[in-house]
Amino acid sequence: MAQTTANGIDLEYERFGPAAAEPVLLIMGLGAQLTLWPVELCEALVARGFHVIRFDNRDVGLSTKFDAAGVPDLPAVLGAMMAGQAPQVPYRLDDMAADAVGLLDALGIDAAHIVGASMGGMIAQLVAAGFPARTRSLTSIMSTTGNPMLPPATPEAIGVLMSRPQGGDVDSLVDFGVKAARVIGSPGYPAEEAALRARIRRDVERSVYPAGFARQMAAIYASGDRRARLAQVTAPTVVIHGTADPLVPVEGGRDTAASIAGAELIEIDGMGHDLPLPLVDRIADAIAGAARRAKA
Repeated sequence: MAQTTANGIDLEYERFGPAAAEPVLLIMGLGAQLTLWPVELCEALVARGFHVIRFDNRDVGLSTKFDAAGVPDLPAVLGAMMAGQAPQVPYRLDDMAADAVGLLDALGIDAAHIVGASMGGMIAQLVAAGFPARTRSLTSIMSTTGNPMLPPATPEAIGVLMSRPQGGDVDSLVDFGVKAARVIGSPGYPAEEAALRARIRRDVERSVYPAGFARQMAAIYASGDRRARLAQVTAPTVVIHGTADPLVPVEGGRDTAASIAGAELIEIDGMGHDLPLPLVDRIADAIAGAARRAKA
């Protein structure tokens, strides 16, 4: 892994495959480190002829932390949005989209296939809408549009999302991570227990930063409904969503695809809010399909 300065902050990143190949930029979701992109998916994309970059968003992993901004008052942010007012937040999703483009600048990449999962899908959408010349294709995975009329997460998924511990020893944090993964993960593709526990322990030992999670959540709230922005997307787009997603219900993916002209929608039965290893090839094929459409 390596680090560079992009958009005025430090971003930790990792690259796979030959640098001369077509670049794919992977953007991860809320409170999630770059390591949540399976290495197996990165390797599958390399095998399909791509150069892959994954990175830690601001306020997570080993990238810049916005400590001076403090922890946002999430109910106040929501209240301001409901009242039609501009909430006071440290940054918005547009700033995180600018981070992604800044990383491309720092790496000397003029344009890439932009792939995002969950909150990362929201960021990827904004890259495609705001930086069309930098976007070869768009893949939005288990994400949504910000449409307030869409179905919410299940109570169980909301409960585990909002009960993330603010601290604790490694073992207790790993136990919580396993519980959370079981609640929001794919019922049709359950992760093997030992492998899941090992992955979560690796991530906990790499970085734990609850304040960043809260600031990223505030950025999502403050960024509102993106449907008008999505109508501006011209890049070939594929939307991937699991029909069993309890955190971002499949209606979010359907709304995303409906908001982007010509978008392809792939619904996967049994997939929840994660990236199961048995689906790696299917996801890689979908990304490669959007890339072929971009070439055409």
